[in-house]
Amino acid sequence: MSQSSIINSRIAALQKTMAKDRLQAWLILSADSHLSEYLPEYWKLREWFSGFTGSAGTLVVLTDKAYLWADSRYWVQAEAELKGSNVKLMKMGDGQTPSYSEFLQTTLPEKSNVAVLGDTIAIENFVELYENLDDHGITLTTECDPFDKVMKDRAPLPTEALYLHDPQFVSETIASKIAKIRQTMEDVEADVHIVSTLDDIAWITNLRGKDVTYNPVFLAYLMITKSSVTLFIDETKLNQEVKKYLTDNKVTVFPYDAFYDELENIPTNKVIMLDEKRNTYAALEAIDEECDILYMPNPSTLLKAQKSDADLQNIQEAMREDGVAMAHFYTEFEAKLAKGEKLTELDVADMLQKERSARANFIDLSFDTIAGYNPNGALPHYRATEDAHSEIKGDGLLLIDSGAQYQNGTTDITRVIPIGSPTDAQKRDFTLVLKSLIVMSETIFPADIPMPLLDAIARRPLWENHLDYGHGTGHGVGYFMNVHEGPQVLSFRAPVSDQTKVKKGMITSIEPGLYREGQWGIRIENLVASMPVKTQKEQDFGQYMYFETLTLFPIDTRLMDLTLLEAKEISWINQYHERVYRELSPKITDDKVLTWLKARTEAIKP
Repeated sequence: MSQSSIINSRIAALQKTMAKDRLQAWLILSADSHLSEYLPEYWKLREWFSGFTGSAGTLVVLTDKAYLWADSRYWVQAEAELKGSNVKLMKMGDGQTPSYSEFLQTTLPEKSNVAVLGDTIAIENFVELYENLDDHGITLTTECDPFDKVMKDRAPLPTEALYLHDPQFVSETIASKIAKIRQTMEDVEADVHIVSTLDDIAWITNLRGKDVTYNPVFLAYLMITKSSVTLFIDETKLNQEVKKYLTDNKVTVFPYDAFYDELENIPTNKVIMLDEKRNTYAALEAIDEECDILYMPNPSTLLKAQKSDADLQNIQEAMREDGVAMAHFYTEFEAKLAKGEKLTELDVADMLQKERSARANFIDLSFDTIAGYNPNGALPHYRATEDAHSEIKGDGLLLIDSGAQYQNGTTDITRVIPIGSPTDAQKRDFTLVLKSLIVMSETIFPADIPMPLLDAIARRPLWENHLDYGHGTGHGVGYFMNVHEGPQVLSFRAPVSDQTKVKKGMITSIEPGLYREGQWGIRIENLVASMPVKTQKEQDFGQYMYFETLTLFPIDTRLMDLTLLEAKEISWINQYHERVYRELSPKITDDKVLTWLKARTEAIKP
């Protein structure tokens, strides 16, 4: 049976349950009960029913049709993966396609019932959707859950063991972190704080796990009161070392599936502090209606984003190791190409992982390596598979977006290299993207400015040429944590709020791009840390900050159109490459790799 036939049969099975449950629509989100971006297999419902493998998207199943909402990063991928099935792509953000909420409001008749799993939707989103549908006489319900029956081969919940984040790389104890959270609770007079997001829990506890591919987190909930800390987790994941660690730090362990029962047991005279963006509606449903709910962001989210000076030093060392690994990879890769050996996008991913895994403190990759040659590079979230990948031959551009998890830091880097002879048009596109990277990297900005407001600065070199890219310019990055981390985000499309203000120690990517569908894609990415300027020129206008570049690896000068670069941009490139060589070369003992690095970091002249 073809994949499209399998998808059609799965949707038909779900539609059969809808008739029994008197539902007119199922809303299937890309989420789990912790509202994670990357999901355990157990929670990949949208992918199972649609066949679309992208990390973001929403499926709406009606009684006779199905629709998938995906943003511009995934349009080409979604069209290919949905081909032949009865699922129609809805191009979210194209200016013409309604949101799935608007679609449901205008498509369904009054007295219709729409189902969503209450443990996959944030409180804030549920309330908004409920009110919008209710205005049109449509009911949103969380009472149905047919998925265990419909999904005969549903994956079990993961059971990977936990481990301690190596103490030599931990700059703050669990006791100190809990104390800061309790201080916030005291300030707002809260009795109980609920934490559901996995990276917050891993950060607070200084524990790591393997429940989600590439993200060193584990399935758990955390409940903090004035006198207790309770971790809800599958106890089979805890070895003796972790159990002792939790006991020593006065953390009580309850079963993972006891979480909702314990929410029900919270006395009605308590004030509960929880984040309506980071806790599910199912959690709210479990709490007695007589309890006072105080909605506010998790204190740990902002605390976690502000890396300490010790953290930043550790991360810089991880960047050196990562740069050395990539230098070994590129040396070998280009040598194989020169010999005429057959290489594919899959080989790129395998070779990179081999080199990274040999470096100190390596744990895993931080995401699936994106190696996209020519038209595949124009797909921002492309991933080569055994069934669909390209050989790297002829002339063109190879985009490689990759990263790793080290005990002392998380890396994420994108570079583009020429294969054969690049065209003038490709060099022009590359140089305009490079100019965007440079202008953002050199920007001085006021402390506490909301980061989304800075995005337009990065886009200026492209906007001046009537060019743009559909994704944000940057995202937060964790410290041996999720490669995508909030609350900051470098995107003009993101909301401006207190949570998105720039703070010292935040690590953010700068990754402008340019994508020509069916031809090539370009993205250049460095990670940076938000830091106060070293010397204040004025004292009367507040504190100013800058982005300190952390990533250490050459940007290919063979793709630069020097006629498009200003003197100060050439100076930035040369200074950056001088630093890359200075910091990586002492760690390289292979003469071939050192020769490659020296050639790629040679100064350019206008």
